[in-house]
Amino acid sequence: MPDVKPVPRWLRAANRAALVMSRTGLTMGPVCALTVLGRRTGKPRSAPVSPLTVSGGQYVVSGLPDSNWARNVRAAGHAQLSRGRRREPVTLTEVTDSTLKEQVMRAYPREVPKGAPMFARAGITTSPDPDAFAAAASHVAVFQIRPAPPARRNEDAP
Repeated sequence: MPDVKPVPRWLRAANRAALVMSRTGLTMGPVCALTVLGRRTGKPRSAPVSPLTVSGGQYVVSGLPDSNWARNVRAAGHAQLSRGRRREPVTLTEVTDSTLKEQVMRAYPREVPKGAPMFARAGITTSPDPDAFAAAASHVAVFQIRPAPPARRNEDAP
């Protein structure tokens, strides 16, 4: 397991700023707001994520697999992905196949070049290069994003 450093103090403020920018439609690379119901409160909780496409599938990575948003996704299984006014109900499934996780992680620095250095600064990877990301695949949570089924689209999504 990599020596994961404590979450930087400024991360919470940076995440809030990224959410505000995403909601107003200001582009910040691939950053979107992922809104999922809290596993304890049932209230909508949002986190900035950077979806990436690998072999035709869409994925998000939680560098800290026990982050609140990752635990909420595991409990709920569905969420809403937003960018500006565009909102899409989605289903998220955690990827357990180690080969697929390595593929997604290897693609991360190329697909999300501005997010990759954060993984290295946090000690999740040793550097922002594809091989270092592939080596860290077993220490992160990767979720596949799929459009929500029609029945879920009609319910009150978060």
